[in-house]
Formats: sequence, C-alpha cells, structure tokens
Amino acid sequence: MPRALVADDDPASRLFLVEALRNLGLEAKACPDGMAAIALAHDEPFDLLVLDCRMPGASAEQVLATLRSDPGARSGDCTAVATSAEMDAAERRRLLAAEFSEVLLKPCQVADLRRIVGLVQTGAASLPLLDDAQAVATMGDADVVSAMRSLLRVELVSLYQDLEVLRDDAAAFVDRLHRLRSSCGFCGAAALATQTALLQRQLEQGHAAPLARFRKALLATIEALESTGAP
Repeated sequence: MPRALVADDDPASRLFLVEALRNLGLEAKACPDGMAAIALAHDEPFDLLVLDCRMPGASAEQVLATLRSDPGARSGDCTAVATSAEMDAAERRRLLAAEFSEVLLKPCQVADLRRIVGLVQTGAASLPLLDDAQAVATMGDADVVSAMRSLLRVELVSLYQDLEVLRDDAAAFVDRLHRLRSSCGFCGAAALATQTALLQRQLEQGHAAPLARFRKALLATIEALESTGAP
C-alpha cells in the first residue's frame, strides 16, 4: 500500500487530508511542521508528501529542497504536492519549478486528491527494470531484443546527458519522451516506461519537470542494461 505524509500546522486541514487519503487507499501519517516532515521523510519511505506552504519550521519548498538534496533521505525522490490557502500565479509557477507535481488550493477537493493518488499508485507499482518475457513477446526473437537493448542503452546515456537542457524546453522533452516510450516497450523496460509516461503527462499539462524519480529509473535501467552485456 502506498504511503503518504501530510505536513500541515492547521489541525482541521491535517485531519481532513489524512482521512481523505486513507479513504482513497493510502496509508497516511501526519505531522504539524516542516522540521518534523524533514525528519520523518528522511527516516521513512513515503510515496507521497502533502506539504503546507506556510507551516512553521520549514515551508513546503524548504522541506522538498532539503530532501531532494539529501542522498540519504528515504523519501527524497517521492511525489510531492504543495497546499496553500492563498496563492498567486507566480508562486504556483515557482512551486512547480521546485519539483512539486501538483499545487492545490485549500480547502483541497477530494477529486484533486483522487487524481494525485492515481498518479502515486501508478508510480509505486512494482515493475521490473527489464521484462525479458514482455520484450521477447513483443519482438519475437531474443537476438532482436538484445540488439534493441544495445540501441536503448545508447539512447538512455544520451538522454541522461541532455536532461538539464531538456527540462527548459518542454516541447523537445515531450517529443523525446514519446520516442522513449516506444523504445522501452520494444525492450521490456517496464519501470522506465511507467516513469516516462508520468513525466510526459505532467509536461503536457504545463507542469515543470520533476526529474528525481525519472532520473532514478533512467540510471537504474542503464545499469540493468550494462549488466546484461548491452554494449
């Protein structure tokens, strides 16, 4: 079951979010301030962080930046959502650029939470890095799969080198991700295919590119391809 951490200094908001997320199928935990959120997310694995923008101790943005920059944080690459009772367009853009997947205006709506839970449940699914059976079923021959995986490794290394440039060019990034999804399908790169689809959807919706999970899946797939002998 995916796990969520709610950090909000308002007791009513905190209670509503926890109960709503539990009713939507997540295990939910709560804390009242930013420093507690950093400590919990450092020590425990969560799939979703729901962070209030103006809670004491550390803001949502400060919490996420601390976790993203800490390689030892167990929830450093999870999906993050910012919440606020008031927010202008500039603040929303800044939060999305800070790798929040969503920015919700309080009081949050159950429909918005349901959409976010769907994203988390998809991203949290346990998928293999390389699904040999799927790849052979798609391509029809193990030797063809091996050749395609060699090409995929070259494509992934090139993409990794281009990530920081692409994040500033959404149209080019979406085009690159669209082509990558096909390559992943041919090669049985199931986990990366899922993260690619999620990232493409967020970019197409006009959000900034949250790269932590995608980068992690990308590197893990490169390592898996290298371990199979893909040149």
